[in-house]
Amino acid sequence: MENTAIKNPGRRNFLRTAPVAAAAGLALADATLFAFPAEAQGAATFVPNAFQMFSAETIQDDIKAMPTTPAAGSLVKNKNFTIGLTTETAKSAAEFEWHAGRDHILHILEGETVYEVGGAPLNPRTVNPGEWMAPAREGGAHIAMKKGDMLVLPRGTLHRRITKGSVTLMLISPMGTVQG
Repeated sequence: MENTAIKNPGRRNFLRTAPVAAAAGLALADATLFAFPAEAQGAATFVPNAFQMFSAETIQDDIKAMPTTPAAGSLVKNKNFTIGLTTETAKSAAEFEWHAGRDHILHILEGETVYEVGGAPLNPRTVNPGEWMAPAREGGAHIAMKKGDMLVLPRGTLHRRITKGSVTLMLISPMGTVQG
């Protein structure tokens, strides 16, 4: 397929966000997920090779190449977002985490897991600027997820994963400062 320049910046921004928004079932106006730097919003320049396509076969090959022990691999990692594949068996996060500068969109590709989300952290601590962890929480919800399910965790949402069996998931993390 040949790369072609998109001259309409509004259309370019739509094309950047539409696949993720459609997958997550969100309105494109949700600024918490789609914050672009101010300098990029008005730019109408074409950046060659700025997009990447991952075929289903490529993703399946990456999943098969992961060892049977817990593993994670990045498909895309840049300053605006990351996309990673994770496979794990009988693994649970010891603590809850939450982030100021990134959202999570989780899509279960195989297996099942449980996410504990929300609530108030108990005995929280800072691990990095804008990153926190807590050993426990008060309140919140348990969300059982299976193949095909998707979960959107906006930045600032307390969460941890508990996998009793095995799970393979894709994690999309838009990052940056929310504008609006």
